Amino acid sequence: MATRTDTRSPAPHDADIHDLIRVLGARVNNLKDVSVEIPKRRLTVFTGVSGSGKSSLVFGTVAAESQRLINETYSAFVQGFMPTLARPEVDVLEGLTTAIVVDQQRLGSDPRSTVGTVTDANAMLRILFSRLAEPHVGPPGAYSFNVASVSASGGFRVDRGADKTRTEKVTFSRTGGMCIRCEGRGSVSDIDLTQLYDDTKSISEGAFTIPGWKSDNVWTVGIYAESGFLDPHKPIRRYTKKEMQDFLYREPTKVKVNGVNLTYEGLIPKIQKSFLSKDKEAMQPHIRAFVERAVTFTDCPECEGTRLSAAVRASRIGTLSIADACAMEIRDLAEWVHGLDEPSVAPLLTALGQTLDSFVEIGLGYLSLERPSGTLSGGEAQRVKMIRHLGSSLTDVTYVFDEPTVGLHPHDIQRMNGLLLRLRDKGNTVLVVEHKPEVIAIADHVVDLGPGAGTGGGTVCFEGTVEGLRAADTVTGRHLDDRASLKKTVREPNGTLEIRGATAHNLRGVDVDIPLGVLTVVTGVAGSGKSSLVHGSIPAGAGVVSIDQGAIRGSRRSNPATYTGLLDPIRKAFAKANGVKPALFSANSEGACPHCNGAGVIYTDLAMMAGVATTCDECEGKRFHASVLEHHLGGRDISEVLAMSVTEAEEFFGTGEARTPAAHRILGRLADVGLGYLSLGQPLTTLSGGERQRLKLATHMADKGGDRPVYVLDEPTAGLHLADVEQLLGLLDRLVDSGKSVIVVEHHQAVMAHADWIIDLGPGAGHDGGRIVFEGTPEDLVAARSTLTGEHLAAYVGG
Repeated sequence: MATRTDTRSPAPHDADIHDLIRVLGARVNNLKDVSVEIPKRRLTVFTGVSGSGKSSLVFGTVAAESQRLINETYSAFVQGFMPTLARPEVDVLEGLTTAIVVDQQRLGSDPRSTVGTVTDANAMLRILFSRLAEPHVGPPGAYSFNVASVSASGGFRVDRGADKTRTEKVTFSRTGGMCIRCEGRGSVSDIDLTQLYDDTKSISEGAFTIPGWKSDNVWTVGIYAESGFLDPHKPIRRYTKKEMQDFLYREPTKVKVNGVNLTYEGLIPKIQKSFLSKDKEAMQPHIRAFVERAVTFTDCPECEGTRLSAAVRASRIGTLSIADACAMEIRDLAEWVHGLDEPSVAPLLTALGQTLDSFVEIGLGYLSLERPSGTLSGGEAQRVKMIRHLGSSLTDVTYVFDEPTVGLHPHDIQRMNGLLLRLRDKGNTVLVVEHKPEVIAIADHVVDLGPGAGTGGGTVCFEGTVEGLRAADTVTGRHLDDRASLKKTVREPNGTLEIRGATAHNLRGVDVDIPLGVLTVVTGVAGSGKSSLVHGSIPAGAGVVSIDQGAIRGSRRSNPATYTGLLDPIRKAFAKANGVKPALFSANSEGACPHCNGAGVIYTDLAMMAGVATTCDECEGKRFHASVLEHHLGGRDISEVLAMSVTEAEEFFGTGEARTPAAHRILGRLADVGLGYLSLGQPLTTLSGGERQRLKLATHMADKGGDRPVYVLDEPTAGLHLADVEQLLGLLDRLVDSGKSVIVVEHHQAVMAHADWIIDLGPGAGHDGGRIVFEGTPEDLVAARSTLTGEHLAAYVGG
């Protein structure tokens, strides 16, 4: 009997209809009841001007709720050890899958943290050496620079009932690989004592040369003069050995000076606490200059910077020690690992080889495992985090990326696009916040937020395909095909900054003259040596102000108003208008709400359960005492002023009763660097790397900086929308036209085209780079097309 074939399509299964992530009524930060449908198993790019609400939608809503729901699956005890995540302010969130966030947050800058330790590479390498290296040192921990060698012995009493006690002797030892001299840090800090005091003088004669240390200050000079430990009238060079020990290193000791109880402490620890623990970028220029003069970091002479003990360095597989392996470029190390043939550790060699290959595949083969993690750029840190996901067998996961092309040369962006598409093609949902047209072009779906920034944004302007975006009348759509043109005429330099024989990292004895008085762009593929040249080779004392994207040290109470010094003239203006003290208008001082101590929120610790942060009922999150809010300036109280955006505040303090020239000048600089959308009271911890850099730039623009200051900027286009790049170019022009020299490390073709002079490093990364492959004008670079940068810039300006 023939079998009948049923040609009808099977009815769709209920499980197959959940192919969308639905967001309804999102109100996180500046989002205005945003509703959007994101297709699953597709690549969706979120665009919009800086501050339009992209991160609030992707990270603050979708990813945050996914992670919160996953955390809730753990026991209350385990949740107590996890970060606290509040439910996002949104009406409906449906169709969520497990979210893996790969952001640009810098990796920990602890000196013990390296590229090898933040990935699994170092752990596997230590096991490999503990199995195969000769002479054998010990278990894997013996090859770790974070494990110290310790030994101990002693006795303990064992009670076995009445009259049956005996003492047993116990010994314990652990072999570690840590260098004793530098404690596994690889470098030792050295404070130049000649920068702290003049040893030919006594304390009473004004021996101290530390900024702010005046003879009439009891907290600094006075405590040393009156402590009783030192003779204030004896020249410092004549101090006895004990006096020098007390002067430089004495532990904190209570003393009474002129009837006041004070704490005396040696000069070295006092300097470390008062100067070295603070953010150098936030210091006044003369303090910053003092710190740079007084403190030097040098490689540890004992371990030569390897962090490891002599015994570990002598233990080798073939000719390589673990220190040699960690110092190799990862692509070379991968070849060495693949060349090892030892069946007893075959699974380990396979896993280690796959991890190292992932570095190479993602464009980070030029790094070494010993590279401190804090020195990685935001883009490099993000790609390091991607490594563990490349070989993952998980599917139907939501991967969330924050500008993955940051720090990438146009040549490398194609490779990153391939990785994003590979993750999508494995059946994952890929969400990308991005400004680069090259990434937007590969999107299956685009969500454009705006139309403006801050309160002017927070709405969805467009949803659909890339072609639809190109035709849409949105800011992104109009600027998607923008191309900067080469400058018709370039400025003439008025001097040069000489660098001779630069050998930092992979530089190969580079000699270069950087022109002054013009806009110079230093470019090249990632890892070609740009940062080593600009940040590591410019001679000290050249008057260079380096402005990077590193985190700004500060608590959740820090905000743009406190960081820039803007709050001081604002407080004085309020005080003068109301006839009260300026301290009343500080949420960290007398004006603070007594219930929440000026934090605006109450933090409740629920022991083993996740803590809760709730808005303060007393001040309703305004942070100030109710009586302070009765004082007004121009019809606004201090909390309303801190809630203003920079643009609003600039107008408010520019005219009328609230006119405050000092505040208006600072606000003008913030607007000039493209931060007009930030609110004055926004916590610094919420700013992106690009926003932090522009905030630092606005602060430095007030510096006198000598006759001809030189500004060094590190990828200032990071986080900037296509429409904002034009404003940045205008700012760079204004800086140069005002007599400053500007050196920019940058990959963006619009900035290259706008430069007066280009220095191109390469031709490749790591040991394939470190050379100057082109110096000249952008026009000459395009005409020659002799480098990768030249080819991409020519294609860019050609349309």
